[in-house]
Amino acid sequence: MDLLKQRIREVGVVLSDDIIKLDAILNHAVDPALTTAMGKEFARLFREENVTKVLTIESSGIPIAFATAQELNVPMVFARRKKSLNTDSTEMYSERVPSFTKGFVTDIMVSRECLDANDRVVLIDDFIANGDAARGLIRIIRRSGAELVGVGIAVEKSFQAGGRTIREMGVRVESLAKIASLHQGRIEFE
Repeated sequence: MDLLKQRIREVGVVLSDDIIKLDAILNHAVDPALTTAMGKEFARLFREENVTKVLTIESSGIPIAFATAQELNVPMVFARRKKSLNTDSTEMYSERVPSFTKGFVTDIMVSRECLDANDRVVLIDDFIANGDAARGLIRIIRRSGAELVGVGIAVEKSFQAGGRTIREMGVRVESLAKIASLHQGRIEFE
């Protein structure tokens, strides 16, 4: 997606050969026009799949997933990272996943009321690096009995294994921008 690549070139801050900071458009602030465009593109890519739910993980995936769900006219569900006082763990699907950028392991949870065997789910997220969060969400989808129709990623760091490992599982992965390298502070796209 050319618009996303352009915005990454404009605001992306390369912190290392493995990490790019996109706070101005994805991870801290939200660019409404860009987010809407990404949602429309994901909806175009997955429209023929008869999606009934869009699933993401809090928090940076929520705006893009919402824009996608709005365009597809279906509900959006997000996996929580923290238990709240009104959370009953017996009523939740839960998975333990490490976070590449946060550097710790966390539990992600989705209410059993939000996913069931009648659902056709597209998973939408902002980034994929190692793919741990995506694999955790895929396990939750499968345990719920829902059908995963594909994964939409705004920014795939294709020099890391995440996207490849999800594809090797036989899952359709659509990435709007694929970063091939961040070597020496330069953003190189596929």
